Amino acid sequence: MSRVAKLAEKINQEGGDLRFDEIMAAHTTFKVGGPADCWLRPASGSFAACAARLFTEAARERIPVFVLGGGANVVVSDRGIRGIVLDTGSCRGESTPPQAGGACGETLSFGAGTAVDEAVEAAAAKGLDFSFFAGMPGTIGGGIWMNARAYDHSFSDFLSTVTLLSRNGEFRTYRRTDDFGYKRSPFQSTDDLILGGTFALPRRATEDIRLQMARFRADREAKGQYRFPSAGSAFKNNRAFGKPAGKIIDELGLRGFRIGGAEIAPWHGNIIINRENARAEDIKTLCDEVRGRVKRETGFTLECEILFAGEW
Repeated sequence: MSRVAKLAEKINQEGGDLRFDEIMAAHTTFKVGGPADCWLRPASGSFAACAARLFTEAARERIPVFVLGGGANVVVSDRGIRGIVLDTGSCRGESTPPQAGGACGETLSFGAGTAVDEAVEAAAAKGLDFSFFAGMPGTIGGGIWMNARAYDHSFSDFLSTVTLLSRNGEFRTYRRTDDFGYKRSPFQSTDDLILGGTFALPRRATEDIRLQMARFRADREAKGQYRFPSAGSAFKNNRAFGKPAGKIIDELGLRGFRIGGAEIAPWHGNIIINRENARAEDIKTLCDEVRGRVKRETGFTLECEILFAGEW
């Protein structure tokens, strides 16, 4: 038995879901990616304790740990990932913190593995407006890490606190400051694991919230975000460019441009799709080619939103 397998089985004392040579295509929205040496989703209710033990012992054994949420902005290499993939899917659910309430609304806490759309629904059921993120793929943890943005609103507009676990097994609470930016968060420069976040949400009539949720979901569908496996927007917008990334790509005639099974969506320049059994390498090569052409033709350097993980 390998060192990775021994450690994973030692950590998984509460009977979580533990798999070896797990194909990561099953865990990303792009539906690509080779095998992880080990994939672990701790048992529900014991995620934090299990993650703390895993980080501590993996550091001692020098075994890498990759944290995976909903896989919405991740492309895993065809060669897969070495070490242990810690899946946050069991770190989910919502709660109302003791400090909830107030004239401007209420605070709700969500575990990192909670699907964003599930959080939107839970908030709406309480008459709290988190509707801007309706239909967004991925999880709360990934949304906090990316400072996800949709319809002119970012996660940081509502974020109050974040519960974190450091790689040395220490828990701490981060309180929201001004160190967020466009699709940037302070957590992108650390190895801390996001366990969950608390959001201060405005109160509105539930029927108004649900109408807005329906409009946003319909808009996403009209933009073709669900037609093929993808990660949504492939590149970040930059105001200094004077126009959205998708517009720049469109003007270069790259809609429909294809490498292998990966393609720039014929209906939107900033969406890359898995058109036909794409490999992870196809997607990465396509991203690199688009960035290169934009740089040569306009002088602009596009920043990719997609995280390329594993062995390349």
